[in-house]
Order: sequence, then C-alpha cells, then structure tokens
Amino acid sequence: MGNNNGRKGPGRREILKSAGAVTATAALMSAVRASFPGGAFAQAAGPETDKVTLGFIALTDAAPLIIAKEKKIFDKYGITGANVAKQASWGTTRDNIVLGSASGGIDGAHILTPLPYLMSLGTVTAENKPTPMYILARLNYQCQGISVSNEFKGLDAKADASPLKEAFAKKKAAGKEVKCAMTFPGGTHDVWIRYWLAAAGIDPDKDVSTIVVPPAQMVANMKVGNMDAFCVGEPWNDQLVHQNIGYTACTTGEVWKDHPEKTLGMRADWVDKNPKAAMAVLMAVMEAQQWCEKMENKAEMANIIGKRQWFNVPPADIIDRIKGDIDYGDGRTVKGSDLLMKFWNGGVSYPYQSHELWFLTENQRWGKLPMDLDTKAIIGKVNREDLWRSAAKNIGAAEADVPKTTSRGKETFFDGKVFDPADPKAYLASLQIKKVA
Repeated sequence: MGNNNGRKGPGRREILKSAGAVTATAALMSAVRASFPGGAFAQAAGPETDKVTLGFIALTDAAPLIIAKEKKIFDKYGITGANVAKQASWGTTRDNIVLGSASGGIDGAHILTPLPYLMSLGTVTAENKPTPMYILARLNYQCQGISVSNEFKGLDAKADASPLKEAFAKKKAAGKEVKCAMTFPGGTHDVWIRYWLAAAGIDPDKDVSTIVVPPAQMVANMKVGNMDAFCVGEPWNDQLVHQNIGYTACTTGEVWKDHPEKTLGMRADWVDKNPKAAMAVLMAVMEAQQWCEKMENKAEMANIIGKRQWFNVPPADIIDRIKGDIDYGDGRTVKGSDLLMKFWNGGVSYPYQSHELWFLTENQRWGKLPMDLDTKAIIGKVNREDLWRSAAKNIGAAEADVPKTTSRGKETFFDGKVFDPADPKAYLASLQIKKVA
C-alpha cells in the first residue's frame, strides 16, 4: 500500500484509492447487513477476522482462489490476510482441514465436491471422527480429462471405453495388473473414471485396479508405466499430450455435459464463528470466478496460475483447454469447444443440491456410503446455498446467474442414463455395474 512520500496533498492516485476503499467498505457493509437481518452487528466495521487460510491443489479449477489472492479481491472485502496454501494431495487437504488453521492447518479449500460430505460424515477421517463442513460455492463445471497410455492408442477409446474392455482383459489374463488412477476415493475423479469404465462393461472393482495418485504426479507415473489410464483435472491431461506419453480419451464434459466439479468448502465452525468473514471470502471468490470466466482474461490467468509459487507449469500446458481448444493427442483436435472450464455464467457458481445428491448416490453405488443414508438431512447441513444467494445479491450478480431452485432437474449422461434427483433409486436401478444390489 502506498503513501504520500512527503507530498503535501493527495494526488489523483490517492483520491482514486480512497474512492476504491469507500466502495469496498460499502460492499462489505452491504454484506454484513445481508448476513445479519434486523441490524445485528450493524455497527461492526468489517469481518470478525482479516485472516483465512485456504488450501488448493495444482489444478486449473483452483484459479478463482489464486486470482482472488493475486488480484487483491480478498483485500477488497476486508480479508487482507488471506493465505492460499498449496497442498500436496487431497489426503493432505483433508488432514489440514481436520487440523484447522489454529493448529497449523487450513480453514477451507478448493476441494472435490463430495469430500466435504465424506468429512462431515467421518467416512474418510482418522478414527471416523466427523469434521463438519460447509459447501459455499461451486468453483467450476467440467474440463477434467480421462487419459489413456499410448499402449492403447490405436484402439479408438473415447467417451465410449468399450474398445478397452478386451485389451484390459487380455493384459490381466497375461498376469499384469491394469491400473486406472484417480485422485481420491469417492471424489469427482474417482466417480468419473468409474462411470466411464462401467458404461463400457468394465467393472472398476473387479476388472482393473483403481489407484490413488496426486494430480501433479499423474504424468510422471504414466511416463514410467505405473498406470494404464487416469482421470484428473487440467493442466495434467494436456501436459501428457504435449509430452507424448498418452492421449485424452475424452473430457469429462463428454460424459456429462456441464457437470459440477470442484467446490469452495470450509470448516463449519470457522464459518459459524466468522459469518461476516465467511461472507467476505465467498464474495471475493465469486468475483474472481466472474473474472476467470471472461475469455479476454484466459491468457493472463494461464500466466498467473502457471507461476512457480502456484502450479510451476508452463502456461502453454494451461491455456488451450481453458479456451476450449483441445488436442486429444490421437489426431483429434477441436477449437473453441463448449467443453472448456466454466466458472460463472448461467449459475455455475451456485451449489445445486441436486448435484450433490448425485455424488452421494454414486458413492452409494460403489459401497462408499450406506444405502440408508439420509441424503436430504446431510445435504441440508453441508450445502449453504443460502449464503451463496446472499453473496450473489451483495455483489450484484445478474439474474441470469442466480438459479431459481435448488435443483437443476434431470441430468442425462452420454450413455443415455438419466439421473432424476426426485428418484435417485430409479437411477441406481438402471445401472448394470455397481456394488449395491
């Protein structure tokens, strides 16, 4: 922050800064009023704390957190001590959230959408001790990838993976393990690769081994032959193609167009203790999502997140797919595809409860959650779309970007399967390969 450096009066820059500060304060106070109907805490000057520690994994969909930090959008809303901290894996993210910042961990994170549920239920935490979480926003739609080793390049496996069924069976019969990697059990990448395999008649629990590999280690592991296929977010699929180690069979948007992906998840106790600060964090991230959405910002975004302290990845490995330019690595190329990563327009940021129900249903499908789980009750605890709506109002979000209901309705997948959030049991019954009866 600058000073007058001995000048006698404020210059134009200082006046503009002062005006910006007034605008930011006004926005923050609007958030405070919205957060506390009836005027409670109306005299407070700002958020309860100016500090928050948020984790991120080196994946392009973490961009809103990084941009909010780099562009000082957190500062604009009074969170001047925002720390956006790189995590080594989703397991590390989980462990650091369980710790919380008071114990050297983190308050929240860019996180796989099902993980706040699995943590709240205690299914993936030490001693199965629940860590209550809130989902405040969806960070992005689609633009993950399912990639395959060059060993299978000639088989023409795409969204339809059935050409791999016989090849995988033959390899397994020869005494070799077929490994399909994802980033965390029950997480989005686990769900996508399982859906993709099962739709092709390949049982992800019997016909192959599903293994866990951190996103940034995917390419190196495929390079040395440790896996046959993987599902991960960008920029790792594009980097794989650039290094000619494998090819992208499909982007996940080809499995489910405009599917939900990552989430802004936070410890429930932090949000409950710091409601105004949580609102400020949420507004900053949402404003950053709006910035990330704009095509004219894509090149700058790639340059920023590619920096050493963030991804340490060449921007060339990031830029193409965030613009919808996809080189699959098998001769297929697409320019300007609508399968690019989406951050904002049309309600992307809104955390639909129907989407979270699908993730819970898929975790039930594969035996990771009990069939008698009260999904409505746990969604009611974790999903904070009410806070999102308040934040959207505070930042003046366009009506077209604020969904009217908590459900996006029926969802149709590439293989014709339909998920009706009003009847998840019918969806489960329609699936041929699953763990549940």
